[in-house]
Amino acid sequence: MSAKHPIISITGSSGAGTTSVKRIFEQIFRREKIEAAFIEGDAFHRYDRAGMKEKVAEEEASGNPNFTHFNVAANELETLQEVFEEYGRKGTGKTRTYVHDEEEEKLYGTPPGAFTEWRDFGPSDLLFYEGLHGCAVTEKVDLARHADLKIGVVPVINLEWIQKIHRDRATRGYSTEAVMDVILRRMPDYVRYIVPQFALTNINFQRVPIVDTSNPFIARWIPTPDESMLVIRFANPRGIDFPYLLSMIHDSFMSRPNSIVVPGNKLDLAMQLILTPLILQLIERKRRVS
Repeated sequence: MSAKHPIISITGSSGAGTTSVKRIFEQIFRREKIEAAFIEGDAFHRYDRAGMKEKVAEEEASGNPNFTHFNVAANELETLQEVFEEYGRKGTGKTRTYVHDEEEEKLYGTPPGAFTEWRDFGPSDLLFYEGLHGCAVTEKVDLARHADLKIGVVPVINLEWIQKIHRDRATRGYSTEAVMDVILRRMPDYVRYIVPQFALTNINFQRVPIVDTSNPFIARWIPTPDESMLVIRFANPRGIDFPYLLSMIHDSFMSRPNSIVVPGNKLDLAMQLILTPLILQLIERKRRVS
């Protein structure tokens, strides 16, 4: 953690909706005139697409059919920690981009499945991470201790699968069967490496559908925000003005002393109300010590 150079970490698995949450943060940054340096978890994969295929085949041959990007060994978490540490000390650092598709190829001039060159951050007020392992703790790294504000994005599992299936079919051309295979292979690593992070976050946003998602593999549509509720859990509710939130968010209620439930279509409003003061606190603390 660093008062002078704060770090915000958004953690969630593939298909959880972290990219949508990132857009809300971007809105807050623009409105409050905050300059953020952005890094994506995919930039710290250990292997490019071809190398990952080779590594997966190698692991399968040695008796491990479940090696995926969720595994900490498939990622350069030591390098990510070095970036967090450097930013916390000096407000500087490097990142790169993992190019997923042809649209991104046009932006970066790098073929899909490969990494761009490393590049320096520009001047910034804070560092914003979004990806799989922003709060990961292993024998070698403790990323959670470096982040000043840690957010978990955690839809219930069937909804997460539905979102991933629809995303991967629409944007990456995968079949439902191919996505199912990925989900099954990822499950051990999801339980071992992704889930524990949500006990280390400051706030978790969990979307819960109120329509039938019992078989996510045949769902024709992703449940809409109007067909969902949002459970927001605070690790430390001290200082959170729950009466204010309840008055501002229609049809919201508290389910536990540290949790508020809001209609799914109020995600943007809820995040704006909750996160804006927390972000401004980080910036004010930064200004006091600068």
